[in-house]
Amino acid sequence: MNVLGRQSWLGVMLAVGILYGAVGIVFAFPSNNVHMWRLAAWVGSSAIYVIHIGYEHFRLGNSSLATASHAATAVALGAFILAGAATIHKAVATSHAPYSRYMLALVIWPIVTAVPAFLVALVAGALLAIRRSA
Repeated sequence: MNVLGRQSWLGVMLAVGILYGAVGIVFAFPSNNVHMWRLAAWVGSSAIYVIHIGYEHFRLGNSSLATASHAATAVALGAFILAGAATIHKAVATSHAPYSRYMLALVIWPIVTAVPAFLVALVAGALLAIRRSA
């Protein structure tokens, strides 16, 4: 991979990861209709995920494995940002949960979200590759 290609996917991954984190944080603010806002965050994040996979596959021409790893890395970054925001909120707001749980979330949330994101993107990339070659 050339330097330009590496910079391209890295910048996209960072932007998408920050966007995931921003969606999670912004949609957590409303205190009324919480279920609807969480659902809206899921829908928005899903749209970002699909667009990211399509961009990696069609625009950058990456393999299924590269597409999956880039998408999973962006998802993990978004989860890390969200866990960081929750940790900061814990430090500022009054909460009964132990602080260690929030610190553990900085590690666990990215893993728990990245693994399924990787597997789904790998399958999606493989199906897109099969469709392209047919």
